[in-house]
Amino acid sequence: MSIISKALCICLSISTAAGFGQSKVKVGRVTAGPIDISSLGCGTWSWGNKLLWDYDPSQDEEIYRAYRAVRDAGVTIFDTADSYGTLELNGRAEILLGQFERRYQEEISSNKSQTSMFDIGSLLGNADSSSKNNSKQQVATKFAPYPWRITRGSLVQAAKESLKRLEQDKLCVAQLHWSTQNYQPFQEGALWEGIADVYDANLCEAVGISNYGPVQLQKFSERMKEREVPIAIAQVQYSLMTARNNEILDSCNEAGCRLISYSPLCLGLLSGKYDLDNLPRQGNPRRQLFRELLPGAQPLLGTLKAVAKEVNKTPSQVAINWAICKGTVPIPGARNLVQAEENLGAVGWSLSKAAVEELDVASANMDKKMIENIFSTR
Repeated sequence: MSIISKALCICLSISTAAGFGQSKVKVGRVTAGPIDISSLGCGTWSWGNKLLWDYDPSQDEEIYRAYRAVRDAGVTIFDTADSYGTLELNGRAEILLGQFERRYQEEISSNKSQTSMFDIGSLLGNADSSSKNNSKQQVATKFAPYPWRITRGSLVQAAKESLKRLEQDKLCVAQLHWSTQNYQPFQEGALWEGIADVYDANLCEAVGISNYGPVQLQKFSERMKEREVPIAIAQVQYSLMTARNNEILDSCNEAGCRLISYSPLCLGLLSGKYDLDNLPRQGNPRRQLFRELLPGAQPLLGTLKAVAKEVNKTPSQVAINWAICKGTVPIPGARNLVQAEENLGAVGWSLSKAAVEELDVASANMDKKMIENIFSTR
């Protein structure tokens, strides 16, 4: 074997051992207000959540493998919140996001140094192969409007605390987790001014909102325009189980922001993995919810499975792709490598118009849809 051949084998072994170069999926980019984000994101609600997702710190290594897989594929936008994490684990998702990205960049640097001697990218005829996807992580964190956050300064302080957990200098998007309009309207004004102050303090690139309906989004947008603060995203619970008319999408277009669809798999119900004989564990709130929703969801699930079989994809991948076809950026969660790869299988192709319409009809004809988030507003 020649010296160059041996060198090639060594470099390939190093790259494979490090887990690099294994993703063949490439996630695209879309605009979100003044910024560009990946067309598929990753939600981190489950990272630290014991109640719904049975999180335990021993899972962190497997979660990192999922993180590395989606980063390799080009996912950059990660949705999180300062309230993500159960009790003593509050803020855990932000901590992990910071740790994971630092580790990811360190592994990229290490891989580069190990292979640079032989310039494996050139040997393989691909100048970018050794650098992989080195695009910047984009953290979009949400600040909970806790009852004690009644001043605009409390939002700026919340942003600083999130950045401390992330060990970063600036957020991509600073978001309001929900509106207080329905139960404590006097707090809303302080929250809006506070999130704008976060932008003015150069602590984020843009702002966003979560669980706002079209009416409240319009009001928020008008105030941000007055403050000259750009809005990047608005996120709502959006899936085949919650599908509504295009009013929220139209409002996002008017506000110049991108709709983020959270829970695109409806807490896993649309994955096709559950039925009345196979429910989440006892004590998990999803168990009773699924027991109530599954009977009426059978026609939709049947259509979902039929479409999935037709396009040679899984029900989860079809459900996520449907959300992409609607112009949203879905942010399914991933707690292990299998889930990450499943989610990534939803990109790089598109459902036909006929398939989207078929799913739309099945969704619209459901007798009982997924319950709305209690903090959602009009």
